[in-house]
Amino acid sequence: MPPNPYLLAADNPQALLPLLAENPALASIQDEHGYSLIHAAASYNHLDLLRALVRDFHAPVDLKDEDGETALFVVETVEAARVLVEELKLDAGLLNHRNWMAREKIEYEEEWPAVVAYLRGLEEPGPSAPNGVAADAAEEEGGDAELPGLPEGLRVTMGTMNEAEAGEQQPDPEFRRRIEELAAREDFQTPEGQADLRRLVEEAIGGEGFGADRNVRQREE
Repeated sequence: MPPNPYLLAADNPQALLPLLAENPALASIQDEHGYSLIHAAASYNHLDLLRALVRDFHAPVDLKDEDGETALFVVETVEAARVLVEELKLDAGLLNHRNWMAREKIEYEEEWPAVVAYLRGLEEPGPSAPNGVAADAAEEEGGDAELPGLPEGLRVTMGTMNEAEAGEQQPDPEFRRRIEELAAREDFQTPEGQADLRRLVEEAIGGEGFGADRNVRQREE
């Protein structure tokens, strides 16, 4: 019985390469649910195999399964997401059959917060500030900027308003400076960085970072 290429893609990618060399068409196969070797390589973080499937064996990087989902919907690491988006040029904005982007589905399922933060950073307008923070661009446009990578269930939105609208409810500039400094830290996505972020947000919710009517809201499912 010939080896199952999907199992090899998951568990033994080096053994799959000779099969691909003998039959390059295998690179683009999909099972009855639309699952492809690209999905498997991305999901199991086999990045060299992922690159080989697209670059050497010319599998379409945007293959979709029966739910209309590309391999980006199944990544579990930022590294795999970066290879798909930055190296292999997969469009992170492609929608599944529920009209969700990969970031939206992963965020809804409350999995892989570092991947969510990375993909959210790709959606920010203008040149990326550290970790995708686009507060300055949002100020110029008069809009909002959401800081990526917040603890689950919390979202901080900062925007601009005139003094009459703001009254005494303006965000403390010191709080804003501290949260932007935190977002720029190299350990921002580590448990320690996320713990510091949670403490900072809880401090704001407690009243030290904002006035009584704070623009910090619970995430809606």
